[in-house]
Amino acid sequence: MSDADTTMEFVPVDDSPFVVIVTGMAGAGRSTACNVLEDLGFFVIDNLPPRLISRVLDANQLAEISRSKIAMAVDSRTGVHAFGELRDQMARLNKYGVRSGVVFLDADNDVLVRRFNETRRPHPVSGGTLAESIALEREALAELRGAADVLIDTSNLNVHELRRRLSSVFADEHEGSGLNVSITSFGFKHGAPRDADIVLDVRFLANPHWVPELRPLTGRDQAVSEFVLSSDDAKEFLDRTVGLINFLLPRYRAEGKSYVSIGIGCTGGRHRSVAISEFLAETLGEEADVIVQHRDI
Repeated sequence: MSDADTTMEFVPVDDSPFVVIVTGMAGAGRSTACNVLEDLGFFVIDNLPPRLISRVLDANQLAEISRSKIAMAVDSRTGVHAFGELRDQMARLNKYGVRSGVVFLDADNDVLVRRFNETRRPHPVSGGTLAESIALEREALAELRGAADVLIDTSNLNVHELRRRLSSVFADEHEGSGLNVSITSFGFKHGAPRDADIVLDVRFLANPHWVPELRPLTGRDQAVSEFVLSSDDAKEFLDRTVGLINFLLPRYRAEGKSYVSIGIGCTGGRHRSVAISEFLAETLGEEADVIVQHRDI
């Protein structure tokens, strides 16, 4: 393809598409993400050099595609230099009023090493050892990761869990729901979720673990919920937290943010964080599309 082909002026259309860029660390689940988005009605283009994004969205090409939702997978196979081009292309889309967002898939380095060793596939970045290649790719993607609209850590997710996470973000896009809120309870002793936009620590609340009849239960059980939520500290915490989130949600919408992830943590992730998460999900459900999940039960 000639240079003229790759630098032509993008021609916006009246009914601009919704464009999702799927990127992230090699081995973090890009292929699975593309399959999920395809199931959700996206026209998916895999391994697309960033410089061709405007070409794909040219009015003539768009008419042939006849889709309003397009997902483009961009990864290190096109070279780490391409991520600089991706930033330029995203700015260009915004200039022409095309709605777009970036989904960044990540995982711990040791998880990525294990996945590559299991599949025996070569890493797309040449850096000597596998660990060195991963380190080079992570360095090249650091800025893009920080600017992503949706960050998903797949270290502890299986294929089905990743599918559910992506479905919760994009399943209602055609309905224009505007903002999806994911609330995840977790235990700090198992590690905080790395993909949370907001993390709240509720370990200051009285712990049902030390009440023998409550210990085997979870925060979903009414007895535990009443124990956790009835204290003055819990009531004030919830009033302040709901007020803060309700303050943030319309401002996130105004900035075009489509997905917010909130982590609620206690020690083990079974009692306090679960009860608080259930309450927040029910309360915030009047303001946004809310999904609650309990990672450690």
